[in-house]
Amino acid sequence: MMSLLWPNAPVEELSEELDSFLRGEVVGTLPSALLVSCDEDGALTGLIEVGLRSHADGCDTARPVGFVEGWFVHERWRNRGVGRELMRAAEDWARAQGCHEMASDTWVDHEVSQRAHLALGFEVVDRCVHYRKQL
Repeated sequence: MMSLLWPNAPVEELSEELDSFLRGEVVGTLPSALLVSCDEDGALTGLIEVGLRSHADGCDTARPVGFVEGWFVHERWRNRGVGRELMRAAEDWARAQGCHEMASDTWVDHEVSQRAHLALGFEVVDRCVHYRKQL
C-alpha cells in the first residue's frame, strides 16, 4: 500500500521504514504511528501514517500538532467509511499525544484527496507552489 501511496519513492526505502515501524523503532525525532484497517478476513484495506510535528501551517505555533503523513485506502474500499475510521483513529492518537489540532497536506491537483479532507472537517489554510533551479 505504501508504494501505491508514494509511487515515486524507492521500494527499498519504503520497506526499510515499514520494517522500522514493525520493530517498534522510533522513526524521526518525534512520535509517529502507522495505523491500518483490515477486512473480515484480515486483508489490509487501508493505512494512515500519523506523527507529531513541531508546527504546521495554519496551526497554533505554541504546541505540537498531529500531522497526517500519508493516508491510503484501496480503491475497492473507498466511499465505505474506511478512510473516515482511519482518520478518526489518527485523531485519537494525536489527542493522546496532547495535540489540539490535526494537519495534513496533499498535492494541489489531487482533487479526490482534497474532497476527502474537506468532508472530514479539514479547512484549507494555504496553497503553495514550490520552485527549484539547477545551478
